[in-house]
Amino acid sequence: MTSFLEYADRDSLMTALADQVAAELDQALSERGQASLAVPGGTTPGPFFEVLRQRPLDWSAITVLPTDERFVPEISERSNARLIRKTLLQDNAAASRFLSLYRQGETPETHLAEITREVETLLPLDICILGMGEDRHTASLFPGADVLDLALSADAPAVMPVRAEGAGEVRLTLTAPVLQGARYIHVLILGPAKKTALDLALKPGPFAEAPVRCILQAECPTRIHYAD
Repeated sequence: MTSFLEYADRDSLMTALADQVAAELDQALSERGQASLAVPGGTTPGPFFEVLRQRPLDWSAITVLPTDERFVPEISERSNARLIRKTLLQDNAAASRFLSLYRQGETPETHLAEITREVETLLPLDICILGMGEDRHTASLFPGADVLDLALSADAPAVMPVRAEGAGEVRLTLTAPVLQGARYIHVLILGPAKKTALDLALKPGPFAEAPVRCILQAECPTRIHYAD
């Protein structure tokens, strides 16, 4: 159920993606009175966030959470929560609830049970927005990560700490069953290098080699949005 959508330019992509996500959020609100939206960090989705936050939705009934987070406080420029608050949770979207995956403690495991319980109350997620690295990781499911096999498995807990050479800091990530289980998935890809990585990920092969494959093979409607 994966479809590939190519846009003439990045501005067109960001606007079209915002239109689709806003419509899906509105549908969830109409059907269930509340909605959940998982989003990536990084700078790539910033323009999409800036369009989406203007949409006239009942944001007070929407919970936003990161797909993954570095184990750093929000004062850090490396914090996904910080970036999401700055770029998405403004204007109309300022009324939404934000569920942070970071809690102050000695290790990511310190408050893991509490965070996991909070995430589980939102499942299945209504909408999951994901990116992909040139190494074909998504969220913080990195090739070679210490717990990758478990994080990709059907019985993985909802949230897991991840340590990987390519990750920099220790991360907390939503796991494959949570990401795959969303009602709608959107994958945002920009630039020819990412397109080359995507082409490889779309070929048959083990999930551990290209963790984004677990998303590309999800049963729910999955749209890949691409622009050069």
